[in-house]
Amino acid sequence: MINQPSQEGQAEKPSFEAALEKLQLTVKKLESGELSLEDALRQFEEGVKLTRICQEYLTAAEHKVEILTKGTTNDSVQLQNFP
Repeated sequence: MINQPSQEGQAEKPSFEAALEKLQLTVKKLESGELSLEDALRQFEEGVKLTRICQEYLTAAEHKVEILTKGTTNDSVQLQNFP
């Protein structure tokens, strides 16, 4: 998957897979209990950012699935929710 174009002054958005992998590593670091408070807060902040990125990708994927699973009945369009 190709990275999203960066907005002015921001780093490029990682792919879903890259963000998820980084999030998993961040969680492991936090769960280790070996970080200082300052480092733990920094990791937590990074985890929140990565969670938001992953959620954006999942929301977009859900929207695409809804569009692709449209059904037509009597010339009307019905969206079928993603389970």
